[in-house]
Amino acid sequence: MLAWAWGLRRFYGENLYIILVLFTVFLRVDCCLSSIVQLLYSVIIGIIQGVSEWLPISSKTQVIVSSSYFLGLSFQQAYTFGLFMEIGTVIAAVIYFRKELVGMVRILLGSNEGDLRKLLIYVVIVTIVTGVVGAPLYLVVDSFGSGVNSARVVGVPMLVLGFVLVGDALLIRYSRRRVREGVMSRKLADLSLRDCVVVGITQGVAALPGVSRSGITTSAMLILNVEPDEAFRLSFLAGIFASVAAFGLTVVATKSNLSAAVAGIGLAGLVLAIVVSAIVSLFLIDFLIKVAGKSQIVYITTALGAVAIVSGLLYLTLGL
Repeated sequence: MLAWAWGLRRFYGENLYIILVLFTVFLRVDCCLSSIVQLLYSVIIGIIQGVSEWLPISSKTQVIVSSSYFLGLSFQQAYTFGLFMEIGTVIAAVIYFRKELVGMVRILLGSNEGDLRKLLIYVVIVTIVTGVVGAPLYLVVDSFGSGVNSARVVGVPMLVLGFVLVGDALLIRYSRRRVREGVMSRKLADLSLRDCVVVGITQGVAALPGVSRSGITTSAMLILNVEPDEAFRLSFLAGIFASVAAFGLTVVATKSNLSAAVAGIGLAGLVLAIVVSAIVSLFLIDFLIKVAGKSQIVYITTALGAVAIVSGLLYLTLGL
């Protein structure tokens, strides 16, 4: 009897040990898989940010959707995270436009290079106006809270933007025809104070969900008869300072939302997402500026407009 009891105890003891070992291994594997999945989410969000920041399809909106789905963030938290993630594209833009940025620093130190002085004036005016318009809009959207109808807030601006992009394609085509007829398009040197204020206002409006910063500022400059490649370049340059300001505002004004987002993605995941978005952005900036000077930009802009219209309709009808 004692031998049987000892054998039973030994049997269950050994199996219990095996079960505990297997459970420990499972936990480690599950933890490892969770980390891998989390890093995969980070890569996906980084790619989405890196692509959508420079295309006129609102990077904030795409990050709101992806981070809400992958990380389970609320609208407020995802909105804050979308603005915070612009730091990756800022890094890419700083690398790409390093010569222009160094040149502006030289102007501040007393250099007399005319083109760079005009660029500095443009950036300063646009950034100030953007802050005056954009900061209050950001705080208003953030104050909506959990009761906000995200489908409507995102869908309507995207729908409007889609029609604006289709209009942009027509504007580009019209401006190209005017150039062939001898009517000159405008460049940075031709922009007035009023033009810079208009660009700053439109960039400030891009604080709203569903509104693409690059899309709306490029559209404004095309309406002002700025050459397409110059419009893209000036939009991207102004975006550096707007994105830095947006990053700072999220850190200062909505720390709780940002903390929730970082907790959801993890510190390593956050760094990975930023690095991926920076790498993707470098390739896309170069591509868009080069293609803006070619005839294909008309078809690309039309296609992006169609995508924005379809996306807006999906948000409004399905709440996606």
